[in-house]
Amino acid sequence: MENKPSILTDKYEVGRLLGQGHFAKVYYGRSIHTNESVAIKMIDKEKIKKPGHSEQIKREISVMSLAKHPNIVELLEVMATKTKIYLILEYCKGGELFDKITKGKVSEKVAWKYFHQLVNAVDFCHSRGVYHRDIKPENLLLDEHDNLKVSDFGLSALEESKREDGLLHTSCGTHAYVCPEIVNREAYDGAKADVWACGVVLFVLLAGYLPFYDANLMDMYMKIGKGQFKCPRGFPVEAKRLLCKMLDPNHETRITMSRIKESSWFRKGLKHKKQQVREVNPMEAGGSGQSESHEPPPPPNLTSLNAFDIISLSSGFDLGGLFGDVHKKQESKFTSRKPALEIICKLEEVAEGLKMKIRKQEAGLFKLEGGKEGRKGRLLIDAEIFEVAETFHLVEVKKCSGDTVEYQKLVEEDLRPALADIVWVWQGEKEEDELVLHG
Repeated sequence: MENKPSILTDKYEVGRLLGQGHFAKVYYGRSIHTNESVAIKMIDKEKIKKPGHSEQIKREISVMSLAKHPNIVELLEVMATKTKIYLILEYCKGGELFDKITKGKVSEKVAWKYFHQLVNAVDFCHSRGVYHRDIKPENLLLDEHDNLKVSDFGLSALEESKREDGLLHTSCGTHAYVCPEIVNREAYDGAKADVWACGVVLFVLLAGYLPFYDANLMDMYMKIGKGQFKCPRGFPVEAKRLLCKMLDPNHETRITMSRIKESSWFRKGLKHKKQQVREVNPMEAGGSGQSESHEPPPPPNLTSLNAFDIISLSSGFDLGGLFGDVHKKQESKFTSRKPALEIICKLEEVAEGLKMKIRKQEAGLFKLEGGKEGRKGRLLIDAEIFEVAETFHLVEVKKCSGDTVEYQKLVEEDLRPALADIVWVWQGEKEEDELVLHG
């Protein structure tokens, strides 16, 4: 596949290998419809069956769906086949920041730009309860305009991962960039761990080498634990002052992200323009504010998906064989590329045609009630719409009460044909399960 471009699901042309990790390979790709360049992260399902690996993938997808920011690599789409999971990502033409700094330090102006973008992205993640935990130049990419993009959220932790003490307990990250509390295998604050790693990145940008490096790992850990580092001659004074606060071995007195943004070196040359950031779920603002009469109705307030849901909706990806059983007989799922309002209108139209009552609930949930008594009373069905991206939705249709056989018949003979023009794929359809890369 590296030598011969292939086609993925009739949507993406797959080209050269860009890089690979423990259980994933990343390829250059191009959208057949828009000609847009993308990065395609191909994950082998067999390799993530080992304990903890599937959780890491689900975490990466969940985090990237939460973190929509100009300086974070965007997750464009999630797809899957029987054997692979595909993450379609924003393509960063400039490659890794690591490749740039291996040639030596950068100017203070360039370092300030990259650091500024890094801090803004990481602070944005923290504000949404997400901690990266593996910040290093290899995970910082550059786009065609030389803007920094944070990537590789596989080791990220969500706020919900904290224990009752409010701290994280899983050691991770790369040796030279980890903070003293992780080296000492102590519980740690994810935000403070990221601050430390950002400090190491800043030092590398301005000095051209690592602050605590030692060929002997234990000696390097000792240096990290004591916060021992020396800045080279000509190192910017204000940046050195900030670094001493970021690389403070005492996590309790280590500077916070908000204080970093108030520091004199960070604010140096800062233009007072608020950066426009696309929020995590554009639908959340749908019900607020007053609309003019000539404007279309606001989009519905939809429920956001967690990591488990996002992977499960991937076309053709049946979680039953990998993460657990799914009650297939009593629920059906399909994905749609139509806007939420169009999906809702179609559901209302279909319900009317089937002489079913439909009642709107909150957050994209609808109740459909059968018009006549069945073997076990009237059929009561929940239809809920979830947003993955602005033009990509999951619709879950679930039987709440009534006869299961009657429910299955209704889905197969009535709902499926009636919804055909808004459905991209029903989960578990054979033709999607058997999708493969083909030339």
